[in-house]
Amino acid sequence: MANFLFVLSKDDNEAATRCFQFAKIAFDKGHHVDMFFIDSGVNWADKERDLSIKTITGDCPQDYLPFLVEKEVKTGICTPCAKNRNMDEAKFFSNMQLDGGPHLIDMAAEAKVFNF
Repeated sequence: MANFLFVLSKDDNEAATRCFQFAKIAFDKGHHVDMFFIDSGVNWADKERDLSIKTITGDCPQDYLPFLVEKEVKTGICTPCAKNRNMDEAKFFSNMQLDGGPHLIDMAAEAKVFNF
């Protein structure tokens, strides 16, 4: 099976929904999946965020992200991106932790990368 890395860089409902949807599909197909949030995408690590806002296609982050959290899909949160937004791991979903660029590059070297 393949390794997939899903990178979310936007605080955008549609981008997040697609990122989580395709990560779930890859996981369901038996592939190894990692996610990494950078730039304003780190806002999606906030476990108190409303995930129920629907996209034009009728789905939403709530349809996919809880599954990824439950399955403990490892998700790195860019440390400087989060710190500069006054976010810390206490606010994150249980599968998410602060991480850095060197690890992101190492994961990307071994994976098919999707950017959202």
